[in-house]
Amino acid sequence: MISIYNIKPKFQQLLRPVLTNLYKMGVTANGITWSAIVLSFVVGGLFYWKPSGFMLIVLPASLLVRMALNALDGMMAREYNMQSKKGELLNELGDILADIAMFLPLVLLPGLHPLVLFGFVILGVVNEFTGVLAKAINGERRYDGPMGKSDRALLVGLTLLLLYFFPEIKTALNYIFGAGSLLLLISTAVRIKKTLP
Repeated sequence: MISIYNIKPKFQQLLRPVLTNLYKMGVTANGITWSAIVLSFVVGGLFYWKPSGFMLIVLPASLLVRMALNALDGMMAREYNMQSKKGELLNELGDILADIAMFLPLVLLPGLHPLVLFGFVILGVVNEFTGVLAKAINGERRYDGPMGKSDRALLVGLTLLLLYFFPEIKTALNYIFGAGSLLLLISTAVRIKKTLP
């Protein structure tokens, strides 16, 4: 299935100079993961405080930074022998908590029904849980789309940017997040299908 995750290798290549510099500075993989989590809660809190104007640009930019941090922590762990069970747990749990922290404040957006947003967030959690369960069952973590972690970040980021420049699209927010939820159901079904024999 088509997913932003498929371009991850090229994205990682762009980040390699940053990775090298962070390692020289003594930054650890878990330190990067914590940075992504803290960033998500801070930006989510700021958005909840002021869910309009400049924050409609700040949150998408923060999602891009968080995607970079998520790529960097994995690269750091693999390439500099920092892999650990603690790091894996922190990474998986951190991704879910970060999504919740950044997406739940969107409930304040005008035109977006709370149940539509809650459905999107909950299905995102289920989707990630399904990917983790796959590893427990057959030893392979599933990241299949069409609405994986990176895809959700892209959907939310683009939607907020469009809302900033074209406020009238608020009437389409329920349809956008509803479509995202439908794609999450498909993504979860794909992960289950590829997990089970």
